[in-house]
Amino acid sequence: MPRFTLARLGARRKQTNCEMIALLALFIWLYLCFMHGKFWQSGPELVPAKPEALPAIDIIIPARDEAHTIAAVIASLVAQDYAGAFTVSLVDDNSTDGTVAAAGRAAILRIISGAPKPSGWSGKLWALSQGVAATRAPVLLFSDADVVHDPRHLSALVARLEQPAVEMVSEMVHLNCTSFAERALIPAFVYFFQMLYPFSKVNDPRAKVAAAAGGTVLIRRAALERVGGIEAMKNALIDDVALAKLVKRIGPIYLGHSGLAGSIRGYPHLADIWHMISRTAFTQLRHSALILALTLIGLALVWLVPLWAILFTHRWERLFGAAAFALAALSYMPTLKRFGQTRLFCLALPLIASFYMAATLGSALNHWFGQGVSWKNRSYGDEN
Repeated sequence: MPRFTLARLGARRKQTNCEMIALLALFIWLYLCFMHGKFWQSGPELVPAKPEALPAIDIIIPARDEAHTIAAVIASLVAQDYAGAFTVSLVDDNSTDGTVAAAGRAAILRIISGAPKPSGWSGKLWALSQGVAATRAPVLLFSDADVVHDPRHLSALVARLEQPAVEMVSEMVHLNCTSFAERALIPAFVYFFQMLYPFSKVNDPRAKVAAAAGGTVLIRRAALERVGGIEAMKNALIDDVALAKLVKRIGPIYLGHSGLAGSIRGYPHLADIWHMISRTAFTQLRHSALILALTLIGLALVWLVPLWAILFTHRWERLFGAAAFALAALSYMPTLKRFGQTRLFCLALPLIASFYMAATLGSALNHWFGQGVSWKNRSYGDEN
């Protein structure tokens, strides 16, 4: 066969492969946008409401070295307009920065001095377990030590717990988004979480998808006891999702966005967000090199192939890539609107996704080179 014919066949095969790859990326985006729980809608959102039932509530805040945020958090919880009985318990997880002194001395505030963390427990869950053991109310609210609450928040949470009745309510609280690093990357963090766990599927009792956002979790004590208590997931680093999976086995759960609570923890630099992601990303992938490889290939297909097709291919593959890129950009806009950010960030999604991919790979490298996971001067696996 003449050389020019072979070359033409090779070129044709290469073009066909490019078309197929670009078309596959487009099909994936068609599925994500139209058959994946409408994750892109960035909803539902918890709104102010008054509950009919008024169960007693124990609010438990695990805190380790949170002196710079805890005063505002406690003040916002003490000021709740909830008409039922509630108590705030701060579990001091061996802080060294004056967290307890900064918390203040409100009448409904109880200070629980945490015992040293036993082997096999994550620090946050050990603190939560001590708070649960020291309280008795039928409903529990777990709140992070960097989340401030609108006075109407507790009432709204209870109203959603009761109608329609669920076992647990959790929220993606509004995350701090002021520095350039936060404005560029934090909305994408929430967007990717929605993509991974579509809220509509989480809230559908018939679907197997289960997830929670740990900033605020309202749970019935009876449900927590039925799934084995905090001890049932004592070593989980992604504790909110682990809890949601346990609870959804016994009853419905709710996950939504919150306009009534927000995190005041800042991530002013790219390195801060890198550390936040790399701390648990490889744990999410079950420390599997195979799952990591498949994840990175899948992410490249979803985020990088459309841009590659637009810039470096021709005809049909460029059209497929442009359509996939447009779907991705449009799907990101509701999340950008929620955070009050310019829609132009949707054009940077491939670059933003590359940052998250690199941080995920960095998480794996940390694990393989023995650096492990650390948070608040504590390395998980240590006895401290």
